[in-house]
Amino acid sequence: MAELDDFRAETRAWLAENCPPGARGPGPVSNGSTKIKITDPDTLLWLERMVEKGWTVPNWPAEYGGGGLSNDEYMVLLEEMVAVNARPALSSFGTSMIGPTLLEFGTPDQKARHLPKIARAEHEWCQGYSEPGSGSDLASLSTRAVDNGDHYLINGQKIWTSGAHNADWMFCLVRTDPDVPKHDGISFVLLPMEQPGVEVRPIRMISGESPFNETFFTDAVAQKADLVGEQNKGWTVGKRLLQHERSGMESLVSGGAKGGEMTLVGEAKQSLGEANGAIADPAWRAQILKYEMDNGAFRLAQRRAVEESEGGTPGPVTSIFKVCGTELQQTYYDMKLQLRGIRGYPDTITDTEDFYAADELETTKNWLFYRAASIYSGSNEVQRNIIAKRVLGLPD
Repeated sequence: MAELDDFRAETRAWLAENCPPGARGPGPVSNGSTKIKITDPDTLLWLERMVEKGWTVPNWPAEYGGGGLSNDEYMVLLEEMVAVNARPALSSFGTSMIGPTLLEFGTPDQKARHLPKIARAEHEWCQGYSEPGSGSDLASLSTRAVDNGDHYLINGQKIWTSGAHNADWMFCLVRTDPDVPKHDGISFVLLPMEQPGVEVRPIRMISGESPFNETFFTDAVAQKADLVGEQNKGWTVGKRLLQHERSGMESLVSGGAKGGEMTLVGEAKQSLGEANGAIADPAWRAQILKYEMDNGAFRLAQRRAVEESEGGTPGPVTSIFKVCGTELQQTYYDMKLQLRGIRGYPDTITDTEDFYAADELETTKNWLFYRAASIYSGSNEVQRNIIAKRVLGLPD
């Protein structure tokens, strides 16, 4: 343990010297997109220093731009970042989804070409999974990829493509054999977004924002060198990526990026008053206490899973994180808005800050956004089936 104590002391000293004041607490976090310019100088400086250190992806091998940290060292780094309220320098689909998947399934060439660019925040990725007729039943997808020698020609449509308008690359599930059972004819490919055969159309949400998109393919090109895993065996790769997505490991250090909103306790005291320093209303006091205990237990479970995963992402247990995490998010924003009364429900598209404060509008947008959290990344109903079969071992 002496070595780990030394690492902790070195990490604490490095963060104290290198994490700029403007990178502590709420603020912007890079996602690596070449289409988004970082304008905040401290955010840019923090990214540059973390890239140089290898700590944008601290537990990746150093040869791919990572820090090469052990599991124990990774947990120490997360703890020390939380202690100084440091935001992540980089948070993206690259770091949390396709990167870990390529580490497991990618060829040496794919790892060498793609992973360092993710680690250096030079590319952002989007996910081509859902289709208009294939959501929870993802294996029924119909977007076709036809073998054309050294590349595939892709035709079809994806929907709810988060961040596609800012992404440089897409990881995509496509059908390469329509004549076999649906799970057996799917391949996992990578393709650049900036090409003539890819069209992105933003979908405007009820919140007034457009984080999701429709993506259309007309003879779009994916090189054979960017087929991940075997042809027609992409379902295995695609499922593994979803486990990385559902693990929520980056959230263990993401607290510094948030926190701009008033806490639930502060909100309740402001709305309901205080009695001897506590929330005046006992029913609300009990409700918020239950949430805080549930959230604390959830974070501890995530941390234990990381510590026990031997450097990888946990398997089916990530479905537990998906169900519990999304329901906690929804509970949090439900309580926020209830405590604010009429000021909790502005029209986020037409109302302005003339009447509603910026944080009120932002909280309501988040409340609307997280209504979908129990649907995207695999609905919570599907996750409960996975938990029943893969975690609890219950019969079909």
